[in-house]
Amino acid sequence: MGRRSDHSRPELREMIVAEGHRQMLEVGFARFSAREVAKRIGYSIGTIYNVFGTYEGLILAINGRTLDLWRDYLEARLAGEHGDRLKRAVDAYFEFAVVNRHAWAALYDFRLPDDMEPPESYARQVTAIFEIVVAELVAVLPPERGGEAPALARSLLATVHGHCFFTMNGTFRILGETDPLAAALARVREAVRG
Repeated sequence: MGRRSDHSRPELREMIVAEGHRQMLEVGFARFSAREVAKRIGYSIGTIYNVFGTYEGLILAINGRTLDLWRDYLEARLAGEHGDRLKRAVDAYFEFAVVNRHAWAALYDFRLPDDMEPPESYARQVTAIFEIVVAELVAVLPPERGGEAPALARSLLATVHGHCFFTMNGTFRILGETDPLAAALARVREAVRG
């Protein structure tokens, strides 16, 4: 089955991540299969573990691809926006989650074992999105509150995520929330004014 000499290690890594991400988009984390990824690229499961070391390493690489795409999407949505940039950022959060539902959810469904730390490269990918939010908050907060931006960004990301998650899983529909996007933006504006 394996074509061990057909591709270099970087080529294999890219093939595996690309197919893994495609599968994650299609079926989500709960139904994700490393064996299916191997099968679809024409290699053995052993090749995947040889490249990534562990299942966790594979999922981190796939989720890292999602984070990079999310960062790029957020930057693109904010590029050239001179009006309500906070609204644009909240809209972008919801839009990305809807369009990339399963891959977005996999970021939160996957858990590293308690004794395992994420690699520095993954932490940088997470931080890149966070830093965009911090910069947007610094731009709208009064100068004397600029130092609050990192803590506020953490809370606001959690708030927007919660609204988005409740939208995606139908909880807001049950609770009677008819405009979760507007509700998330209202909470963001209240926090910034506070």
